[in-house]
Amino acid sequence: MDTSVTLSGWALDNPVLAASGTFGYGKEFAEIYDINILGSFSFKGTTLHARFGNEQPRIADCACGMLNAVGLQNPGIDAVITEELPALATVFRKKVIANISGFTVQEYEECCRRIDSVEQVGLIELNISCPNVHAGGENFGTTAKSAAGVTAAARRATSKPLYVKLTPNVTDIREIAMACRSEGADGFSLINTLVGMRIDIRTGRPVLANRTGGLSGPAVFPVALHAVNRVAEAVDVPLIGMGGVATAEQVIEMMMAGATAVAVGSENLRNPAACRDIILALPKTMERLGIENLRDIIGCAVGAGILMRGGHCDNL
Repeated sequence: MDTSVTLSGWALDNPVLAASGTFGYGKEFAEIYDINILGSFSFKGTTLHARFGNEQPRIADCACGMLNAVGLQNPGIDAVITEELPALATVFRKKVIANISGFTVQEYEECCRRIDSVEQVGLIELNISCPNVHAGGENFGTTAKSAAGVTAAARRATSKPLYVKLTPNVTDIREIAMACRSEGADGFSLINTLVGMRIDIRTGRPVLANRTGGLSGPAVFPVALHAVNRVAEAVDVPLIGMGGVATAEQVIEMMMAGATAVAVGSENLRNPAACRDIILALPKTMERLGIENLRDIIGCAVGAGILMRGGHCDNL
């Protein structure tokens, strides 16, 4: 069974990634299993300057998922380059994905510029779900104009493959993707979390100190799958699908929707060995479904008519 895939010229042993914000910088998970089994992983969202993050509480349970409002706690781009990545290299021999965030276009651009020369980074994942402080707090990723602007700035600052992480909290995610593609995006990661909240009925106050947070987990999988499929119809570039993925079957489903690689997020918090378990189950799942090469199924559900033939799907 051939599980290998390629993201913008970067060859991966398998399509399974750990999503940013759920895997730290890898060191803690390396104490549990050999993380070199991963295709790769996206490290914790990194900003130009160190951030403590939001006030507590930052996490709230909900049916079929969780809400988080961590607030991009990280040591800053320079500490990641000089401390976190060298430490990671002692336990992980593959390249990683750099998740870059910012609150101004200039911050995104400068972070991309500083990480550009780091050989250990295989591609940049641009998190545009951050509030633009120069636009009244409106998130970069919620309008085509602002998403395109930050993509263009990042593109100027790096020669590495640039994947824009899209938010689902928009009217038409395809419009955002096409705008970013026009400014040099090489691919897309999707989806980021959905906005949600919980209220403590004993006090009548929001559970999260930030009031709202990002919903992730099993509940968002159908939403993520649909978003991946829609973007795959709109742009012909590699996609990293994510959102509620917890099984090898769901990895295959995401790839059929149009994803080249698939990231596992909150499931890592429930089961720290989730990625390993999914990767080990993938060949057996492929055999059961009659799939010999995962690359053959990428995007087979893109388009109007689908037919399963000989264990894989063909567009009609």
